[in-house]
Amino acid sequence: MAIVESVNVGEIRAIAAKSGRTGIDKQPVVGPVRVDVPGPAGSGLAGDHICDVRHHGGPEQAVYAYAREDLDRWEPELGPLRAGMFGENLTVRGVEVTGAVVGERWRIGGTLLLEVSVPRIPCNTFAVWLDRRGWVRRFTQEGRPGTYLRVLVPGPVQAGDAIVVEDRPAHGVTVGATFRAFTTEPERLAALLAVEDLQPDVRARAAQRAGVHTA
Repeated sequence: MAIVESVNVGEIRAIAAKSGRTGIDKQPVVGPVRVDVPGPAGSGLAGDHICDVRHHGGPEQAVYAYAREDLDRWEPELGPLRAGMFGENLTVRGVEVTGAVVGERWRIGGTLLLEVSVPRIPCNTFAVWLDRRGWVRRFTQEGRPGTYLRVLVPGPVQAGDAIVVEDRPAHGVTVGATFRAFTTEPERLAALLAVEDLQPDVRARAAQRAGVHTA
């Protein structure tokens, strides 16, 4: 059964990175948390803070989900990883994340409806937070980035909520394939641009990285 194992929100804290402040320290919370469509530079979760609003937050990055199974795979290398340690809002279990199709829709807890948007691209703040030299390269090579989601229907979310994949686009472009196109395999960008029903934000990012002008 696919479930939300933990809901995590972040307070602002100091960090020895360029920004000087971060909301990456997501801590598990008890009870339901309201999820709504954020403004142009906010989180979708009530009480969650984002500091680097240039690169994070907003409608297409309203919620960040990471698989508990992938955290478990990292533990032999990083040691024990609590829920939220990768800065994820939702630690999920039993649902494909890297293999999720861009644009597929997750119904969570009966009301909340989220749509898979873009993969997480690692940044230096992530490396500083984990205190790992070379972490951006290591995380990128591993290719398990987690996914951002946009909010289609607002609602509450809490640990234990069931996740049902209600719709999966036929184009088949996955979070993992999009991540590789954006990072280690730029030759894949042309294939992304060739998918007519790919989400506009993903198409725009692919075009930008490929240096292609779109009307």
